[in-house]
Amino acid sequence: MTAATVQAPPIRVAVIIGSTRQGRFGPTVARWFTRRAAERDDVVLDVVDTAEAVMPHTFGTAADDAGFAAATAKLAAADAFVVVTPEYNHSYPGTLKNLIDQHGAEWHAKPVAFVSYGGLSGGLRAVEHLRPVFAELHAVTIRDTVSLHQPWSLFDDSGELVDGQRAIAAAKTLLDQLTWWGAALRDARAARPYGA
Repeated sequence: MTAATVQAPPIRVAVIIGSTRQGRFGPTVARWFTRRAAERDDVVLDVVDTAEAVMPHTFGTAADDAGFAAATAKLAAADAFVVVTPEYNHSYPGTLKNLIDQHGAEWHAKPVAFVSYGGLSGGLRAVEHLRPVFAELHAVTIRDTVSLHQPWSLFDDSGELVDGQRAIAAAKTLLDQLTWWGAALRDARAARPYGA
């Protein structure tokens, strides 16, 4: 007689929208990605929008503090992260760096994946600048990314990619790797608290 297979709980993934610019394209990319991720039964999603998670020292109103506190709670609860980032001046947005820097233990011993977008580079220079930042915060970055080159012409009016098979395949690879690392590191943290 065999023991019943125990289904592991899904990986809680925080999808972080990195841009706050007026007219930003990040929410379109994030919605596309979260629709792909929501098709899976091994992930549960939270969205952290840097535009709503204003740092307390920036404005200091109660509403701002509440948005920051909500973002912090989502980051702390996450088993893994997906950062949706544009490329600004060969790097990533300052507001994203501010969100990252305002947190510490929330990142420790957790995997981080990237969905980037931008001009000819597709945001990959932003990703390469983010990798050492997350390494310093004791996070593990996922090697494979989703990179959207010139995305403004790739999406239709409903927010879907016109020719999205390659990006869908890349998103699947990213999520397969992220959930593997998310489960492995969650089990490791449960067995032995991480010491940074």
